[in-house]
Amino acid sequence: MRIDEALTPAALLPKIEKLWEASAHKIDSIEKTSPPGSPSPVFTVEGRYTARGWTEWTQGFQYGSAVLQFDATGDQRFLDSARESTVALMASHVSHIGVHDHGFNNVSTYGNLWRLMAEGRIPHDPRERDFYELALKLTGAVQAARWRDTIDGTGYIYSFNGPQSLFVDTIRSCRALSVSHLLGHVLMGERDERISLLGRLIEHAVNTARWNVFYGEGRDSYDVRGRTAHESVFNTNDGSFRCPSSQQGYSPFSTWTRGLAWAMVGFPEQLEFLALVDDAELEPYGGRGQVEQIFLKAALATCDFYLENTPVDGIPYWDTGAPGLVHLGDYLAVPADPYNAHEPVDSSAAAIGAQGLLRLGRYLTGAGREAEGQRYWQAGLTVADTLFGEPYLSTDPDHQGLILHSVYHRPNGWDHVPAGQRVPNGESSMWGDYHARELALYLQRVARDEPYYTFFGPAGATTGGAR
Repeated sequence: MRIDEALTPAALLPKIEKLWEASAHKIDSIEKTSPPGSPSPVFTVEGRYTARGWTEWTQGFQYGSAVLQFDATGDQRFLDSARESTVALMASHVSHIGVHDHGFNNVSTYGNLWRLMAEGRIPHDPRERDFYELALKLTGAVQAARWRDTIDGTGYIYSFNGPQSLFVDTIRSCRALSVSHLLGHVLMGERDERISLLGRLIEHAVNTARWNVFYGEGRDSYDVRGRTAHESVFNTNDGSFRCPSSQQGYSPFSTWTRGLAWAMVGFPEQLEFLALVDDAELEPYGGRGQVEQIFLKAALATCDFYLENTPVDGIPYWDTGAPGLVHLGDYLAVPADPYNAHEPVDSSAAAIGAQGLLRLGRYLTGAGREAEGQRYWQAGLTVADTLFGEPYLSTDPDHQGLILHSVYHRPNGWDHVPAGQRVPNGESSMWGDYHARELALYLQRVARDEPYYTFFGPAGATTGGAR
């Protein structure tokens, strides 16, 4: 990837403003074609959002997008719509015991509304605040209950595939445990055992860093520093690790770039969260130094892998080992081509990963590592600059997607291939659009010198684990 050292957040404001203008029309259109009670929209087919039954993991992005639209523009109708939909439709996601997606669905809705209240962006209503906080407490505990022990006595939150399965995706969804812990909540077990949500968050993240992220240390024949496995599989009888796997990537031994992106943003975001946690609370897990070192090692490795294995403009292909890439020549030396005849790009991975680059850059700069921090920061800006322009930003009022050229499940063949072409392109996903909005909000706040955007907001005033 070629990093633009001259870019600034302020320079991106015209593109960001154009994004929000287009976004408003997209949200309105989706509300008309996906009314309350209809299946959750997942990705577009010929420009219209459609459902795809697997798990209901995208509804929070639908309504969370309206919250972000209000946050960025102040348009009250989007806040009103998001509040109404969250209250009416999201409760089942709070108590959903069958998925690992609580952070995606519930922090994007209840969490964003709670954050806005804490920031003073919406009126402080104690009853409304208590409602959001109860939902956030419960969603973290329900996700944490989806637990499987490993052979060393730690454990992980298992995916919807079952107790043998640790997904790399879940590191980003662990924000549910973070908020729940900040609010002073615990998971209650048998004989009234009080199970720490912070503990489960740390153990899950450490096992993700250990088994789903590679470091070039000779673990196996495909141990390239920074690459990720979508899934790690464990023996459920004794908790021992058995092998890497992949549900949505090309193979267990290549890197599905959206999975990579979840790790890129998940670890830096949790490093930001750890700043709110007392040192004493981290002692049972090795202490602050050890926990932060593990998180930072994973963040650095995955972000470096992205920079080394992504075309010059910052938009990756869907999997770094996809077999058709061999037909594209030196594809890393030129901008990504979403219309090529061999392999699709995945703009949603870029939307997710860019925020990870920015957060890691800021974290390193704050830690006194300015030169390193600046490199990742500028890389994140470079990705955003590409993503917020053609051919990725969609301003077509007849297309419901905001960011084009996203891919959902290439192995299953779920993505739309336009007539006369051989690979998916021209379509959008609910998670890609949501994370592009989140990225735009993040940069807009920095450019305007507004409060720094985190999922936990000004959480230092909360109870529980905060300081």
